[in-house]
Amino acid sequence: MIIYGLKTCDTCRKARKALPEAEFVDVRESGVPADILNRALTEFGDKLVNTRSTTWRGFDEETRALTPEAVIRAHPTVMKRPLIVQEQRLVLGWDKAAQSALGVG
Repeated sequence: MIIYGLKTCDTCRKARKALPEAEFVDVRESGVPADILNRALTEFGDKLVNTRSTTWRGFDEETRALTPEAVIRAHPTVMKRPLIVQEQRLVLGWDKAAQSALGVG
């Protein structure tokens, strides 16, 4: 299992604490591998971009008009977090539904 997120994100910290065996990848340092990003975009579409984030609110209209793939590649911190990869399954976020899908909580 791999958790893609930010070290400084409280939600990612909660996921890491609940899933101590999972590998953690900080997207600010490493980004998201192209194959994982493409799968996530196919599965979640626009929901992969966190439009409520401080990063998003700081963007100009030109940046906001980019495709979700382009904006995440240029600014990986705008991705909704955490993105959890468990074998072939992708789980986005850390709400009750995500926790239930992973058998946690």
